[in-house]
Amino acid sequence: MAEFGGGGGTGGGGLPSSPGPLQGKVAFKAGDGEGGGGGGGGRSRFDSAGSRVSNGDCAQPGAGEEPGSALPASPESSSKEKGFSASQQREGKPGIPRRSSIIKDGTKQKRERKKTVSFSSMPTEKKISSASDCINAMVEGSELKKVRSNSRVYHRYFLLDADMQSLRWEPSKKDSEKAKIDIKSIKEVRTGKNTDIFRSNGIYDQISEDCAFSIIYGENYESLDLVANSADVANIWVTGLRYLISYGKHTLDMLGTTQDNMRTSWLSQIFSESDVDNLGHIPLCNAVQFIKDLNPGLKTNKIELKFKELHRSREKTGTEVTKEEFIEVFHELCTRPEIYFLLVQFSSNKEFLDTKDLMMFLEAEQGMAQVTEEISLEIIQKYEPAKEGQEKGCLSIDGFTNYLTSPDCHIFDPEHKKVCQDMKQPLSHYFINSSHNTYLIEDQFRGPSDITGYIRALKMGCRSVELDVWDGPDNEPVIYTGHTMTSQIVFRSVIDIINKYAFFASEYPLILCLENHCSIKQQKVMVQHMKKILGDKLHTQSPNIEESYLPSPESLKGKILIKAKKLSANCSGLEGDVTDEDEGAEMSQRVAKEGVEQQNSMTGKRFQLCKDLSELVSICKSVQFKEFQVSFQLQKYWEVCSFNEVLASKYANENPGDFVNYNKRFLARVFPSPMRIDSSNMNPQDFWKCGCQIVAMNFQTPGLMMDLNIGWFRQNGNCGYVLRPAIMREEVSFFSANTKDTVPGVSPQLLHIKIISGQNFPKPKGSGAKGDVVDPYVYVEIHGIPADCAEQRTKTMHQNGDNPIFDESFEFQINLPELAMVRFVVLDDDYIGDEFIGQYTIPFECLQTGYRHVPLQSLTGESLAHASLFVHVAITNRRGGGKPHKRGLSVRKGKKSREYASMRTLWIKTIDEVFKNALQPIRDATDLRENMQNAVVSFKELCGLSPVANLMQCILAVSMHLVGPDNTPLVVMNLSDQYPTMELQGIVPEVLKKIVTAYEMV
Repeated sequence: MAEFGGGGGTGGGGLPSSPGPLQGKVAFKAGDGEGGGGGGGGRSRFDSAGSRVSNGDCAQPGAGEEPGSALPASPESSSKEKGFSASQQREGKPGIPRRSSIIKDGTKQKRERKKTVSFSSMPTEKKISSASDCINAMVEGSELKKVRSNSRVYHRYFLLDADMQSLRWEPSKKDSEKAKIDIKSIKEVRTGKNTDIFRSNGIYDQISEDCAFSIIYGENYESLDLVANSADVANIWVTGLRYLISYGKHTLDMLGTTQDNMRTSWLSQIFSESDVDNLGHIPLCNAVQFIKDLNPGLKTNKIELKFKELHRSREKTGTEVTKEEFIEVFHELCTRPEIYFLLVQFSSNKEFLDTKDLMMFLEAEQGMAQVTEEISLEIIQKYEPAKEGQEKGCLSIDGFTNYLTSPDCHIFDPEHKKVCQDMKQPLSHYFINSSHNTYLIEDQFRGPSDITGYIRALKMGCRSVELDVWDGPDNEPVIYTGHTMTSQIVFRSVIDIINKYAFFASEYPLILCLENHCSIKQQKVMVQHMKKILGDKLHTQSPNIEESYLPSPESLKGKILIKAKKLSANCSGLEGDVTDEDEGAEMSQRVAKEGVEQQNSMTGKRFQLCKDLSELVSICKSVQFKEFQVSFQLQKYWEVCSFNEVLASKYANENPGDFVNYNKRFLARVFPSPMRIDSSNMNPQDFWKCGCQIVAMNFQTPGLMMDLNIGWFRQNGNCGYVLRPAIMREEVSFFSANTKDTVPGVSPQLLHIKIISGQNFPKPKGSGAKGDVVDPYVYVEIHGIPADCAEQRTKTMHQNGDNPIFDESFEFQINLPELAMVRFVVLDDDYIGDEFIGQYTIPFECLQTGYRHVPLQSLTGESLAHASLFVHVAITNRRGGGKPHKRGLSVRKGKKSREYASMRTLWIKTIDEVFKNALQPIRDATDLRENMQNAVVSFKELCGLSPVANLMQCILAVSMHLVGPDNTPLVVMNLSDQYPTMELQGIVPEVLKKIVTAYEMV
C-alpha cells in the first residue's frame, strides 16, 4: 500500500472545511501520491503491525478500500510525554509549555515568545445562519473523512447534487453511479460516534464526538460514517440532510417560509420606520446605527465595511442602502451559527422553536424544573423581537439569541445573588472578606493613604478592615503604615467613613482590626471618636464564658467588632501593659540592613493600653499564637491570633490537620508577608484550604489573587461571609489541607465544560499591537485543594476576536466542590506587551448547567462591554447523580474517562477466536453502565437497602444472566479455581469483578 503524507498545511488538518469542487478533485485525485493534501512535514513511525503511521490527522491506516487512498492518523503519546497541551498537539505546534497561572499571576507573567502582528481586516468566511446556507454549502461540497472497519479512514470530497436528490463522493474506484446515496433512501442522520463501525474502530478515541456523524440508509440500514474537519462542518451536513429527509422535494419551499418571513417582516418594519419618505432606501449611517442598536457588540467600522463590500460586489456607487441590502447585512452579521445549530437541534428541523421545543430545551439543557408551556410562552413574549413570533408562540433565531445572552442564561446561579447560606453558625465557621492596610491605595512603603480605600473595600462587601493608628499632631490620632513613607489620614475621618459605609453592601458584622501604637492620651481620643460616631453599632458585650463558640453573623447584624489587644481581667488600674502587635515594625526590620539584630531586640516589646479602649474589645481579643496543642488546651474562643503569611504557610504545610482543627473553633487572621512592599497579594486559597477565616488582601492590587477573592465572596449575596465546608466545621471530621486525593465523606464531582465560542473580545489594554485584530485562546482553571488544581486551554483562533468558535470540551474531577473555583481567562496569542483580554471567576457551587454566557471582566474587575464566552456546563458525580438541579444532559465523556476491559491472548486459536467476539459486548456493556451512571443514583439510594443487602441483590441479578461455557453461573463459583487460564477482567467488566470478590468474602 502506498504511503501518504499527513494532512494539510495547518498541522495535519487536511484541506479547508469547504473548498471548491475543483480544489477537492485535484487534491484527492487517485494516485497523486499525497492522499489528502500534502503538507509533507509530518514525522512517521511504524506500529506493531509494521504499517506506517503518519504524524497527520485522525486515524491509523488499515488495508485500503482503494490503493493509495487511506490517510493515516497520528498518535499523541510522544507529545504528551513532553507535557504539551492537547490543543498544541491538535495545532501541530510543538514546544510551547503550558502556562501555570495557578502558581503565578498569569496577568503579569512574561511569555517566552512574541509574535508579529497581522494587519488583515477581518475573517472572510461566510457564516451559516439558515438551512438554505447549509444546503448551499453541501452543494459546494466539503472534505470529510470516511470511516470504515479495521481502523481504515479515507479522505473523500462529498457534495450534494444540484437537484438535491443524491449525495456523492469522490474520488472512488466505484462507478460514479454507485459512489452516491439517494436522499430518499436515507433513514436517519445520527450525530456522534453512535454506530458499530465507530465503536469497533481502533481510532474511536482519536475522533471528536462533535465532528462525527453517520448516515443510515437503504433497506438494510447500512451506515456511512463520516468525520468532519470541524464541528461546524458536521453541523452543516447534519442540519442540511435532516431538512432534506424531512421535506424531500418540498425542501426549497420550506426554506422560504415561517422563519425567513418572520425575520424579514420584522426587519422590513424597522427599515420602513426609518424610510419615512418611502424612497426605498436609507442613508448608510442610519442603516449602520440600526444594526448596531440591534446588536450593540458589533463594531461600527465592521458594519460599514460589510455594506461597502456588498456594494462593491454589485458594482454599486453611492451610500444609500436598500431594504434588501439592509436585511442581507443584518442576516450576515447578526446571526451566530453556533446558536443557529443549537436551535435546529431542538426545533425538529424548523427554523424556530415552538413552546414545546423550548420546554424540551429548558428541561433537558438548562436544568429548569417544572417547565410549562406558559413559562415557554412568557420567554417567547419577552425575548422574541418579531410581533408575528410573539403572536404565534415562535422563538426565532433572533429571539433565541436574545434569550441566551440575557441574564436568564448567565452562568452565575441567581440564587447566590442573595444571602442563601445558613447565617446562624458560629462566626468561626465562615470565611470573612478581609482587607489588609485598607487605607492604602498604592504600595505599602511609599504609597498614599486615602479614605477612598475604605469606601472601595466596604462597597465591595469587605467585612474586616485594618486601621494602623499612630499619634498625630494636635492630639488627633492618624492612620498610616508605621516605619514607612506612606502618607497619613486623620483617624476621625476614617471612623466617619466607616460609620457611613459599614453596612452599605452587607448587614452582617464588620470587624475593625485595630493596630494601636498611640500614647494613652491619644488612645482616649480614639475611644471618644468611636463611641461618639459609631455609638450603638459597637459590640461591647462581654463573651459568655459558658459558651464554647463565637456568636453567629445573624445575631451580630449591624454590629461593629473591634479586634485589638485587651487588658487581662485582673487588671484593676486605668491602664496596663500588653504585648505589642506591629506588622509595620516587622516590615521595617526586613527592609533595614541590621534586620536580625533589630528583630531580636523588638521581640516581646510591650506598650501601655488604656482601659477604656480595652473595654471596646469584646469577642475579638488579639493574642499571640504559641503552638497548636497549647491553643487547644488554653485558648479562649473569643481570642484571635494573627499569622504572618510565611508562618501560616509553614503551619499549612507541616501541620495541615491541626490547622484545620484549630480553625473550627478559633478565628485566624493571615496577613501578607512584609516583603510584599509592592502590595502584591498572596493566594487566599492556600489559607482557605486550612480553614483560615480572615485572609487579608491588598484590595488596591488587581490580578489573579484578587480575582479569586472577589469571585469567592460572590456566592452568598456578596455579604462578606461564606460558610465553610462541613468537613471544616464538624468536630468529628478530619481533613488535611494538603490532600492530593479524594476527600473522605465527600462525593467527588465531574465538571464538564465546553468552550463553544467567544464574543466581542477587545484588544488587550496594555498591548503595543497595532490594529484591532486579536488571536484569542481560553484557559479554564480550577482553583481549590491541591487535588483539584488543574488547567486546560483551547486552541488559538487566529485573527478573530468578534465571534471565534473554539468548540473544545474539558473534564475536571472536583474532590472538594465546596472549596473549588472555576476561572475563565481569555488571552491574546498575537500580542506585543500585554496578553490579557478578560477573565471571570466563579465558585463551583454557583455554576449553572446548560448553555450559558460568561461575562468577561477587565484586569481591575470592571465588566467588558458585550464581551463574553458561550459555554456548555454539566456536572455529575463520579458514580452518577450529582446535584439534580445542576446536571446538564449533554455530557460527553473525555477520551481518558472511559476504560474498557481487555482480553489476554492465550495463543490457543480456538479459544482466542471464541473470546475475540466477547470484546464488543464487553465494550457495549461498559458504555451502557457509564451512560446509566449519568442518569441514576446508587443502588443504596434506589433501594434503601443496607450495603450487604444491595450486594446480595446485585449478585442475584447478575447470576441470573452470567454463565460459563458449561452454563454454570459464574458468580456462584470460585473462578480462579474453576478457570485458572482465564483472566477475569477479560470476561466481565471491573464492576462485576468486585461483586464476585465481595461475594466470595461473604
